[in-house]
Amino acid sequence: MPQLSPERLDQALRLTAERLEQLDAPTEVLVVCGGSALLALGLVQRTTRDVDVLARVDPRLGLVDPRPLSVTLTRVADEVRTALDLPHGWLNVGPADQVVSGLPAGFLSRLIRRDYGSRLIVHYPDRFDLIHLKLFAAVDQGPGRHTSDLIRLAPTDSELLDAARWVLTQDASDAFPMMVRDALTHLGFPHVSARI
Repeated sequence: MPQLSPERLDQALRLTAERLEQLDAPTEVLVVCGGSALLALGLVQRTTRDVDVLARVDPRLGLVDPRPLSVTLTRVADEVRTALDLPHGWLNVGPADQVVSGLPAGFLSRLIRRDYGSRLIVHYPDRFDLIHLKLFAAVDQGPGRHTSDLIRLAPTDSELLDAARWVLTQDASDAFPMMVRDALTHLGFPHVSARI
C-alpha cells in the first residue's frame, strides 16, 4: 500500500489546495492530527497511511465536527488520490469523535497553522497536545505505532503526567485507570504511573 512521506504529504495537500482554487471552492480550514501531523511538523521521521481530519475550524464556533467533509473536498481528495496513487480514504475523518468527546484544555490556542494555498489551511496540534492524543491512542489500541510515536516525542515526566490526567477523563470504565497505568509502565514511566 502506498505510504505518505513528509514530501508526499506536502505534495498531496498542495495539490488539494490547487484543485480547490481551480474550482473556486470555499476555503477549507481543517485540524489534522495523527502521523501526518507528526510528519508535517518534523517531529518524527516515518511514513503514514493517511491524513486524519480531527475537526474543522469555524471562525465563530471554534473547533467543530468535520463530518461530513464537503462534497467538493471529497471530490478533490479522490482526484488527488488518483493523481498521486494514494490509498482510498487517504483524507478521512476517522478521529472526529474526539472533538465531540473533548480535547486537552487550551488545545485551540496552541494549534500550529500551515497554509497550503489560498483555499486550504491546515492546523496541527502542537507537540504537547500530540503527546496527549498519542498516549490516549496507545492506551486504547495497545503497543504499536502510537507507542513508538510517543517514545519518539520524548515526553518529560510532567508532560506525561498532564497527558495521563487528561486521558483518564476520556473513559469512565472501572478498568480504564489501570490500563493507563499499565501503558505508562510499558513506556518506561512507572514513576509517572504511580502518580495517577
